This record gives sequence, C-alpha cells and structure tokens, in this order.
Amino acid sequence: MQMRVVDNTVSNIRDKVSAEEWAVRVDLAACYRLVGYYGWDDLVFTHISARVPGTHDFLINPYGLMFDEMTASNLVRVDLSGKKTLDSPYEINPAGYTIHSAIHEAREDAGCVLHLHTMEGVAVSCQKAGVLPISQQASIVVQSLSYHDYEGIALNPEEKVRLQANLGDTRHLMLRNHGLLTVGRTVPDAFLAMFTFQRACEIQVLAQGHGAELIQIPQSVLDTVPGYTKAVMRGAGSALTWPALLRRMDKVDPGYRN
Repeated sequence: MQMRVVDNTVSNIRDKVSAEEWAVRVDLAACYRLVGYYGWDDLVFTHISARVPGTHDFLINPYGLMFDEMTASNLVRVDLSGKKTLDSPYEINPAGYTIHSAIHEAREDAGCVLHLHTMEGVAVSCQKAGVLPISQQASIVVQSLSYHDYEGIALNPEEKVRLQANLGDTRHLMLRNHGLLTVGRTVPDAFLAMFTFQRACEIQVLAQGHGAELIQIPQSVLDTVPGYTKAVMRGAGSALTWPALLRRMDKVDPGYRN
C-alpha cells in the first residue's frame, strides 16, 4: 500500500482562498496527476501553472514534489515577480517561474500554461521541420503553433521577452531541443491542447521509425480545420473531456482534491 505524508501546514488552505481559486486549484492538481498518469512527467522538472481568478497571481507546483503528490492545497501561489502571495513551506522551480511568468504576463487569456519534457515531444522538437501535418492530431496543432529556439535552462530573465514574442497568440509552442508547451483559457483547455500536441508527436515519431515515405495532409484539407479547432479546442471539447478525466482520477487517484 502506498503511503502519503500529510503536510498540516497546507491542510487549511481552502479556508484562506475564494471558492473560485479553490476550484482552479482542484483542476490544476488533477492536471498534474493526469500528466503523471499518462507517463508524461519528468521527475520533478516540468511545471503547469494556472492564474488565480481576478488577479495576475498564478499557482504552480512545489519544487521537489512528484506530480502524483500534487494537491489543491499544496500548490504555491506567486505573483509575476515570483514572490509568494500566500504562505507556503515550499519553493518553486526558478526555470518554471521564468517560463510561466513570461506567458502569464503577456497573455491575458493564459488561464493555464502547461509545459512538458515528454520523450516524443523532445524528439520532434529536435527535428528541423518540427511538427509535420501527417495526422489528424497534427492538423489541429499546426493551426496554432509557434517555435522558440533553445537558449539553455530557462534561468535568464532576458529570455522572457523572446518567449513572449515567439509565442505570440498561438496555443501550442514547441521549445526547440526542449519540449512542448500549451496555453489555455482554463486548465481543461490547456490539457486538451497538450493531449493533442503530445499525440501528434507520438504518431510522428512512430511513423518515422518505420522508414516508410510519409504522406502529408494537403494544404487544401488543412484549410478546412480551423472551424473545428475553434469549437473543439477552445471550450467545447474540454467541456466534454474534462469531467470524464476527473471521473477517471476520482477512481484511481482521488487525493488531488485535498
């Protein structure tokens, strides 16, 4: 039986925050657990953030905890300068702060920012051509995709302006030689965008591995996709998938709600 340590220093957070913030905390903790469930985590070294409603503060993971240890209560609340705005015994990942503060600062619609180092995502990020339009999933991703060149571990605050410029108003950002990032109005939106992004990379790596000549989707077909993505990737799709994903988590790993 797996044993978890209960940290009493964060057990009363629910009494200190608004109902709206608590709901975002629950969704964000579930998102961390889902990333772990799908095997997309990289020990403690990636990060997901969500804006606190009505503020420019954001919630992010305590540095050093595994993703299956994330709870609604132990997420750390910081402002855009990285200062904690609610008492917490935990610190945050400095590179995570650089990336997430840059995007929350530049994008008012960035309710959630999700960044991963999956094997397939990093593999495609190393390819000069990036995401190839060879699957239905990729046809969705390429409609709102940008690229940011690798500058080393994200500890240089001067990189923030280049991150912001490269991201622009897109929903998917490929960090060259590094990994994947998605932006969503909500946690469910960002997760669905990442699921599609990650699946496109998995398919691409698998297809390339067999050495067969790949068929790219014609531009005339890609041009028909934006109407679908506008409806499905910005709210409608996550409204269907997120309740089902929470039901899955409630069956296999319900501790995220604590």
